[in-house]
Amino acid sequence: MVSRYHQVYADWKRDPEAFWSQAARDIDWFTPFDKVFDADAGVYGSWFPGATCNTCYNALDRHVANGRADQTAVIHDSAITGTKQRLTFGELLREVVALSAVLANHGVSKGDRVIIYMPMITEAVVSMLACARLGAIHSVVFGGFAARELATRINDARPKLVIAASCGLEPNRIVAYKPLLDEAIALSEHRPQHCVVFQREQLACDLIEGRDIDYAEAVAREKEAGTQVPCVPVASTDPLYVLYTSGTTGQPKGVVRDNGGHMVMLKWSMENEFGIRPGEVFWAASDVGWVVGHSYIVYAPLLHGCTTVVFEGKPVGTPDAGTYWRVISDHGVVALFTAPTAFRAIKGQDPQGEFIGKYDLSTFRTLFLAGERADPETIKWAEQRLGIPVIDHWWQTETGAPITQNPVGLGMLPVKYGSPGVPMPGYDIRVLDEAGHEVPPGTLGNVVLKLPLPPGCLPTLWEAEDRFRKSYLDAFPGFYNTADAGILDEDGYLFVMARTDDIINVAGHRLSTGAMEEVLAAHPDVAECAVIGISDTLKGQSPLGFVVLNAGVARDTVAIEQEVVTLVRERIGPVAAFKTVLTIKRLPKTRSGKVLRATMQKIADRQEWKMPATIDDPAVLDEIDAVLKSRGIGH
Repeated sequence: MVSRYHQVYADWKRDPEAFWSQAARDIDWFTPFDKVFDADAGVYGSWFPGATCNTCYNALDRHVANGRADQTAVIHDSAITGTKQRLTFGELLREVVALSAVLANHGVSKGDRVIIYMPMITEAVVSMLACARLGAIHSVVFGGFAARELATRINDARPKLVIAASCGLEPNRIVAYKPLLDEAIALSEHRPQHCVVFQREQLACDLIEGRDIDYAEAVAREKEAGTQVPCVPVASTDPLYVLYTSGTTGQPKGVVRDNGGHMVMLKWSMENEFGIRPGEVFWAASDVGWVVGHSYIVYAPLLHGCTTVVFEGKPVGTPDAGTYWRVISDHGVVALFTAPTAFRAIKGQDPQGEFIGKYDLSTFRTLFLAGERADPETIKWAEQRLGIPVIDHWWQTETGAPITQNPVGLGMLPVKYGSPGVPMPGYDIRVLDEAGHEVPPGTLGNVVLKLPLPPGCLPTLWEAEDRFRKSYLDAFPGFYNTADAGILDEDGYLFVMARTDDIINVAGHRLSTGAMEEVLAAHPDVAECAVIGISDTLKGQSPLGFVVLNAGVARDTVAIEQEVVTLVRERIGPVAAFKTVLTIKRLPKTRSGKVLRATMQKIADRQEWKMPATIDDPAVLDEIDAVLKSRGIGH
């Protein structure tokens, strides 16, 4: 199939308003928009002003009315409890209507905020859709987030109500959520009026009389009463949700997502970018606490009439490196979207891919990777073992959908290893130097997006327009600053090399840690790696590498470290001044799989550092510190 990408992208560029007006036909509007785009509204303009709509209606009601009532909408698969649950579109709608009634009975109405503090269970999806049905603004906080972090979000969003679960499940432990929630509310200046608590059988909790409501009991009452709650019409430009960025430093940023533009972009992306047809099973192995969970576990698949998988487990250890293949086989998944970190973990535990052959993967046709830089070796490993296209793509919490992709639905373009593809319609990507001038193709610089941003991108930050301008728009007037550094090649492919914070300055040479990591990952014994810049009195900064070895590697680590150093010097050159690699058991990561390079750098430089709120296992930082000290690194 010859790719239609270049024609479609040119169509968008020639007439953006006609392009998005056509895409908007796939959404059911209660009242039509006055115009496609109003350049004078909001901070940089707004999409589909004047229209009214409802995201829950488009995700559920219209499918039930149009013949999908008996199609499975959500599959819950818990690798930790060994349980599976399926809900059809009709059943999911009944659950959402009943919870909407509970929320409405407790004072939640259009424009109110609701914080959702849930693990990966179906009720998390139900909660998001119930808020959308009422026109309430949900703010999902990753289940098990520390009390102080949750309190910060409660104070900023000022929710009328919180929906929570009694606990979350990790491979070897139960995490009690209710004490964290109670502590967060005690720490907050703002006090939510009620908490609706879903009691999980693994650990029930005490409810506070007058404030707390038992989720299951209250929903059952509304179902029995047959309460009907119609979808509340909201403006296309009204917020659907606020999602806080990690908040590892200072006040977290509340990314706002509108209703209309968000639906148009996500619905368009499912078929054209991801190549998924209505009725198929799509699995994003993320968490509802992250933007990938919002966009591609909940909203995009349901808007498109697909079946979505809600997975509770890990890529390895629940119980082994074959878990993902088991889920794909059990549920007939056609496409998986996960973080490169997950695949590096699978590859590290099962380097030969022996588990893959144990499962029927005949339905599986595409693997999508995003969230962290996908090194070429991991992509090649997955391609060779799975025999299907492996698509790296790049986007941000702020955009809500891919900025660059290799658009399967429009026809695959040639793969360039190390590149997450070409710009999607809506995105005019430029690479600028520090003075704001465009650099020639192949030159490293600041990756920016020409304004206006397309439908679905953040219109602002929650109650912080000045901060929005300062964070994203002021550095390069007329452009949105992604804070990523990268290269555009002569064919228009983007290579995202690092966050701009991760470009290190070695004796006046600006070097990308991402390029060095690519070389480290190419060593056959290396499962995962990270490179940071540490202070150097002579050169300003010098690179320091960390490697995690594949399971079963019994070679001398000193020899492997020397080989890795030689590789970097051969492929990047002596200019990299790359001399030191440390072998560690595991890398410190956030729960979404991002490597905490900035924290590692602070530890190595013996600077003051704060425990990142999003860290998966704090103990790993002690392990890093011990290895650094044993090698005499740091002041």
